[in-house]
Amino acid sequence: MNFLGVDVGTTSMKAAVFSKTGEELASTTLDYTLRQEGNVVEFDAESYWTLLKQAIKDVTKGIEVTTMSVDTQCETLILTDAAGNPVRDAIVWLDNRAEEQAKKIEAHFGEKKVYEVTGQPEITATWPACKLLWVKENEPEIWAKTEKIFLLEDYLLYKMTGEFVTEKTLQSSTIYLDIHAGDWWQEMLDYIGVRPEQLPALKESAEKVGTYQGMTVVTGAMDQVAGAIGAGVVKKGIMSEMTGTTMVLFVPTDEEPAYDPASKIPLHYNYDGGFVRLLWTSTAGMSLKWFKNSFCEMNDFKELDELAASVPPGSDGLVMLPHLCGSTMPRYNPDARGAFYGITLQHTRGHFVRSILEAVSCMLKSNLDYIGMEIDEIRLMGGGAKSPLWCQIKADMTGIRLVTLKNTETACLGSAILAGVGIGAYHSVEEACAQLVKTDKLYEPQGVDYSATYKAYTELDDKLHG
Repeated sequence: MNFLGVDVGTTSMKAAVFSKTGEELASTTLDYTLRQEGNVVEFDAESYWTLLKQAIKDVTKGIEVTTMSVDTQCETLILTDAAGNPVRDAIVWLDNRAEEQAKKIEAHFGEKKVYEVTGQPEITATWPACKLLWVKENEPEIWAKTEKIFLLEDYLLYKMTGEFVTEKTLQSSTIYLDIHAGDWWQEMLDYIGVRPEQLPALKESAEKVGTYQGMTVVTGAMDQVAGAIGAGVVKKGIMSEMTGTTMVLFVPTDEEPAYDPASKIPLHYNYDGGFVRLLWTSTAGMSLKWFKNSFCEMNDFKELDELAASVPPGSDGLVMLPHLCGSTMPRYNPDARGAFYGITLQHTRGHFVRSILEAVSCMLKSNLDYIGMEIDEIRLMGGGAKSPLWCQIKADMTGIRLVTLKNTETACLGSAILAGVGIGAYHSVEEACAQLVKTDKLYEPQGVDYSATYKAYTELDDKLHG
């Protein structure tokens, strides 16, 4: 019995087949290029289906697959006629043309009400409700033809099975899903002019939908949820942290934090009917990559680690702020800027590298302090997890146990787990994770005192951006 998980990213589609014991049997990655012009970001909708067919063909060659599931980004919108034929190109989640419509929705409902119903603390042009209102107001001939409104996972499920269905994790940033009732928010639909029958039937994750090429097709989850499942982040007290270009924190919770106008932390619907707080920063690994490309272009990342390891904790007083593209969480300030402070003649290239590693670790701690939840373990993903030094700094900075994972394609594994649960191969997602998710290295706090470093970081941030 083998399971297929497909992860549809912004510019690539990854697919992997796993055995029931978690062994990866085959994988493939297909890259593609979006069409972007200013705030407009689009892609040919049918091409997503063409790519999925190719990915399935590539990884199932010579392998019998029992079931499959797909995860995708949340806000990519596909509009079709009654027969499911696209009436325009897909509006990709990155598209921000609907700024005026976002302002209209905010003026009508207010951020507080939208958060209390949908979990989204701000109203941006990214959200599908805003995109739909833009189409209605700017492309009336397209709107008149629109009978079905898909997000990307929905569209691929429809192409495989003919069933017009969706699942709730994917819809939780549309701002027309009531994440508490688990149903469409009729008041928002009325405002943007969408009829309920234009939207797919709502299902939970890991529900059977139909079949495709002999495989049972099961509902998946949004990419961040699938990635968390593939990392074993399926119970309270365990969270994931991904340091890639940005930093993403995925924190399951059974609480519903009250609206805070100073907070931009969204509350999403999770695969189990609970909630998840999803935090992200504008830059993280990108800060280190920028420094490497600008000042250490002859060094690889391992060599930068070696330079930083030769410097004592605290970087001899050198403090860095990693806000190279503004700051988002816990303090939202798009005008924030990066800085190195405290430079003296003793500081070397290694000091600068270590100060970056420590700054991103301080940013992790500041987000954990902000949400104030008890965390026992952090599962690490992304390129930052490849640096033992960086992992250890984060463990010492936060005082929390950190672990890395043997399978780094956690979204594909998470989708495969949902597929297995959907056909009853496992009793639950939690049982499947216990069997299939394998941890790699463990980083326990070693008692290194970073309190002065963190204090210097927060004080500098307060002075420059408070």
